[in-house]
Amino acid sequence: MTKPHIGFIGLGLMGGAMVSRLQDQGYDVTVLGNRDRTEIDKAIARGAREASSAKEVAQNSDIVMLCMGTSEQVEGRLQGDDGVIAGLTAGKVVIDFGTSLPASTKAMGDAVAAAGCTYLDAPIGRTPSHALEGKINLMCSGDKDAYDRVLPVLKDLGENVFHLGQLGNGHAIKLINNFFGQTVASALAEGFVMADIVGVDRKDLYEVMHAGPLGSVFMDLMAAYALEGDPTKLAFSIRNAGKDVGYYDQMTKDAGAPSIMAAGALGALRDADAQGRGDAMVPELLDYFADRLKNR
Repeated sequence: MTKPHIGFIGLGLMGGAMVSRLQDQGYDVTVLGNRDRTEIDKAIARGAREASSAKEVAQNSDIVMLCMGTSEQVEGRLQGDDGVIAGLTAGKVVIDFGTSLPASTKAMGDAVAAAGCTYLDAPIGRTPSHALEGKINLMCSGDKDAYDRVLPVLKDLGENVFHLGQLGNGHAIKLINNFFGQTVASALAEGFVMADIVGVDRKDLYEVMHAGPLGSVFMDLMAAYALEGDPTKLAFSIRNAGKDVGYYDQMTKDAGAPSIMAAGALGALRDADAQGRGDAMVPELLDYFADRLKNR
């Protein structure tokens, strides 16, 4: 059968890797980027068509995919005279692969439905290197019939593809997941620094913790920087981590149950960003804690 034409908006590290994977699998792709042309130019060199607007992407695609940084950016690309919704025709599917606020996702779902189309959220787990190999995790939610129609494409992108119920559930689960991960990351970064302060060898601390129930792949990704100076094993910026935990915090307030635990990680991530560390990777939070704790 003929593969659907894909429109892809947001070619950062993750989006660019996903487009590369789609092209590897034989999909025709129309792309729209933002500021950095690195991944756009790679896609065009491999046969992708560059659109001049989000509306044009929608007009030329069966499935429109977005991989944006914030809910505000998603809303900006979907709405307006040159937005995705203005270019939709009945039956198309729009998928948000970013990490967005569930309330925004549901509102955008209503707007897409008014155009006779379907909106799905499918936030991503794992890294751009996994995306290149088609091994990301996708937490998809929304209309089941639309999900079933696009599932072959999702399976070309992801190793583990979940359908999680009503629209917005995927984003809710992703936010809980990232809140948990960034809370652990912040605690572990502080723990390594505290080991330095009290005279404990970092490697000894790691080996003891890793041998017990706390041992995990996530611990290994964080420890790669603490022990070997390699921050790339967890290639996720401090700024994006702070955004995600902030969205989790907002989601809890919207639900009438404000988080108790988010404040610690959120405070550290935002403070690190304010100090100019926003573009550093999450494992480099260790340097933030070192500056804060050792200079008191």
